[in-house]
Parts: sequence; structure tokens; C-alpha cells
Amino acid sequence: MTMSNEQDVTVEQQQPPADGAAPEAQQQQQAPEQAASPEQEVQALRAALEAAEARAAESRDLYLRALAELDNVRKRAAREIEQAHKFALERFANELIGVRDALELGLVSEGDVEALRAGTESTLKLLTKAFEKVGLFEIDPRGEVFNPELHEAMVAQPSSEHEPNTVIQVIQKGYQLNGRLLRPARVIVAKEA
Repeated sequence: MTMSNEQDVTVEQQQPPADGAAPEAQQQQQAPEQAASPEQEVQALRAALEAAEARAAESRDLYLRALAELDNVRKRAAREIEQAHKFALERFANELIGVRDALELGLVSEGDVEALRAGTESTLKLLTKAFEKVGLFEIDPRGEVFNPELHEAMVAQPSSEHEPNTVIQVIQKGYQLNGRLLRPARVIVAKEA
């Protein structure tokens, strides 16, 4: 019985401990592998530095490219806005050329009042169409309820014929450009008599 106990002890000493710790001999063998010479450490650090510098250079290159692309987008947008303004004015100018031609024809008419009146009405129609094509609409609120967002009351006049707060006369028409107020209509508003 003693023999088998001794064999068990010998076997246990040869096997590594169950907790995963290496025997002293294995630790001594690993220590020389882990300890690198100063030259090797310098080389490893240089390699790491070169890799970091390469990543930094790549990031800087990407940043500069993105910055250049953003600058190009800004310039392109500015050109497009400038072209849009020019195009809008060009379209409006083309519409007004016809109005000017009609006015010049009216000036050369030979004193015929009816022809002059017809020419003026025709010119006014051309001008109204030109305004509508570019989104410019007049505000003529005669008979409507006073709206302070679109109308400017010049006078409040007592009236028994009109409802209170109703526009009874337009002194000067107002205008809106694409729904935005350019000039309010100047009006006379009814009040209780």
C-alpha cells in the first residue's frame, strides 16, 4: 500500500497544478523570450510610429479631400443661385419687353383717343399677364373685410351702407410676390355711423 501512495505522489509532482499556473522551469523559459533587447524595443516603437504616421497621413488626406469637396459644393451652389437670379430676371425682362413695345406703339398713334385708350388697355393686360407669369399679383380688396396682414387702413369712415370693418375704397392697390407681401393695399375702411 505504501508503494502505491508513493507512486501517486510522484505522479502528482510531475503534472502541472490544476489552477493553470506553470511550473518554475516553464516560467524561467518564458522570461528570456519576453525580455527583448533595447534595440528590439526601439525597432518595435519605430514600426508603431511609422504605422501611426501612415494612418495620420491617410486621415489628413481624407480630411483635405473632404474639405476641397465641400468648397466645390459651396462654389457650385453659389453659381446655381446666381444663375437662378439671372434667369428669373431674364424671364421677367422678356415679359416686360412686350409691354414696352405696346407702349411705344401707343405713343406713335395719331391723336385717335379711342385707339390710344384701346392700346393702353391692351398694354395693361400685357403687363398684368407678365406680372402673373412671375408670380406677382395685385391686391384689390374693395368690398372685402379689412385684413391688417394685407391692407393698410388710411382712414376709418362712418358708413351706413357698408358693414363695419369693410374696405369701401382702395386708394392704392397692394402687391404680393409668390404669396409674400410686397406692398399692402392702402384702403378706406367703414365704421359704424
